[in-house]
Amino acid sequence: MSRIRGRDTKPETLVRQRLFAAGWRFRVCDRRFPGRPDVVVVRARTLIDVRGCFWHRHGCADATMPKSNVAFWMEKWSKNVRRDRRNEEAWRKEGWNLIVVWGCALDRQKRERTLLRICGALDVWAAEVAAGTKRRRPHRLELPRLP
Repeated sequence: MSRIRGRDTKPETLVRQRLFAAGWRFRVCDRRFPGRPDVVVVRARTLIDVRGCFWHRHGCADATMPKSNVAFWMEKWSKNVRRDRRNEEAWRKEGWNLIVVWGCALDRQKRERTLLRICGALDVWAAEVAAGTKRRRPHRLELPRLP
């Protein structure tokens, strides 16, 4: 597990490359936010959190269950999920929009559609910020959403 990266993973890099190519400028792993979100797009007042399906228990086919040391994994995953919820709540209270991108949404078949949806949401939310529209609750987009 020592070789598991906490930042600059392939899914994060894919998202950042597409955002930059689309003209969005952002900060990476900004320490001013709890949990250091992967991407911070200030112009759209949006945080993007790229999550691995295995590590954050998405519920898709990629979130497999190991056969050994089950108690350890269950404790680790529950801590990860609790931390994700706590961070999301803090971001929501500060009024930031959130896009959660699961690793399976960046598979080859879904990648282009997912990246287009991210850029589209940022366009809409940036227009809201520029117009000064105040929402009672910030936006939240999760890609892909399980049934």
